[in-house]
Parts: sequence; C-alpha cells; structure tokens
Amino acid sequence: MFEAFYEMKYTPFTRDVPTTQLYDSFTMQEVLGRLKYTAERQLFAVLTGDCGTGKTTTIRKFVDGLDQGKYQVLYLSDSKLTPRHFYKGLLEQLGSEAKFYRGDAKRQLHREIELMKGIHGIQPVVVVDESHLLDREMLEEVRFLLNFKMDAQSPMALILVGQSELWDRLRLQSYAAIRQRIDIQFKLGHYDRAQVDEYVARHLAYAGVEQQIFSDGALEEIHRYSGGTPRLINKVCTHSLLYGAQNGRRIIDDHMVKHVIQGELS
Repeated sequence: MFEAFYEMKYTPFTRDVPTTQLYDSFTMQEVLGRLKYTAERQLFAVLTGDCGTGKTTTIRKFVDGLDQGKYQVLYLSDSKLTPRHFYKGLLEQLGSEAKFYRGDAKRQLHREIELMKGIHGIQPVVVVDESHLLDREMLEEVRFLLNFKMDAQSPMALILVGQSELWDRLRLQSYAAIRQRIDIQFKLGHYDRAQVDEYVARHLAYAGVEQQIFSDGALEEIHRYSGGTPRLINKVCTHSLLYGAQNGRRIIDDHMVKHVIQGELS
C-alpha cells in the first residue's frame, strides 16, 4: 500500500530486488572479485558472515554475473546434508541418477564432471549454502572430494557459505586438514552509517523515488537499530514506510522510526 502513497514503481526493501539494482558496496565488489577468481581457477572458498549480512544475496549476484556458457552452478542448501545426499543432489542437477553407495556416487560425479569439462568446456561451480549446519562427516567428505588426480587439480570450484560459526569451527585444530585446503576466505561485515545511507538511497532509487523520504535523523535510527545488517535495514524501512503511508507522512523522521521500533519491532 505504501508504494502508491510514495509513488513507487517497485517495492524497494525486498529480497527479490534484481541483482543489477542491488547496493554495490566496495566490500561487495571485493567479494564478487574473489568468487569470480574461485570459479575461474576452480578453487575452494569459504564465505561467512553474521545472520542477515547478505551472504545468499551476494551468491545470487555472483551467479547472475557468471558466463552461463562457461560455468554451471550446482546449488545445495540442506541443514541435514549427508555425503550420500550431497552426491545425489549434485548428480540430479547434472541430469544423472546417483548410484546408491557413496563411493560409487563419488566416482560417478567425477566422471560426469570430466565429461562436462572435457567435451562441453563447462566448469562446475558448487555452492553449499547454510554450511555452518554441516556435521563433521560432511565437512570431511568435502576434503576427500577435492582429492583428485593425486591432488594435482580440483574437480570443481567449491564455495561453502555459512554463518560466522562455520569459520570458528574450521579454525579448530581438529579441522586443520580441511582448513589448509581453503584457497580463499572472506567474511561479510556490517555497514557503517555512511553505507546505510547509501543502501537506503540505492533501494529507493530502484523503486523510482526521486525525493528524500527518510530524514537524517531517521537514517541514524535505522543504523542504530539494524547495526548495519541489510536484513534489518529492510525490515525497519518497510515498517516505517507502512507507518508513514498510513499516517499520511511524506517525510519519515527519527520519531516515527523510534515509534515503529518500539511498537512493532521490539
């Protein structure tokens, strides 16, 4: 409803904003550059960040920017992922029915990948989201999977994406063998005040808004509440726009944002 009141063409603070319209921070550019390098060189990367900092959104932007004629992305996101279901999920995305036993399925996956790379010239990029939920057996399987042709090359680009606790686990001595195989590691941080301003402005511009809606004081409260977390910025901005439209307020000030936070988001 607030879209009509503020004369918006699109809803600004949602998860389905096109990747070309997302706020493009310096950190985002740096992460995308490292992920692209991971895909090109078929490396093993780990991307972590606190809840709501935009990990999956970053991966979505990365995937959309890949040359579909050169890469095939295989995406898995399963909190109960086991080695058998890991191979099954990848093979199904490659159009094959996985063999029952893990070892057979692993060899089958290697053959499919060799055919993909050798005949079609397509490099696989495997993304495992919510990786902080993987158990030790699954993380060990990742290490075994990357043992290929006597460790001379990697069969695929592999990107583990998870909350910060994933890296905390990998830093333990018991995970040293896995950690040493990681080629690239990056952690998404929180936006500072200036970046919050830019983020809000970029999303409003995507919606087609030409005038200022949030006052400087409102932006300060948005930053204070969200801690620079994109998901929380989206949440408080959406609630504030709803409140502003319902009360006929063209400009949203700090008092309105505080009211929304205390009344609806506390």
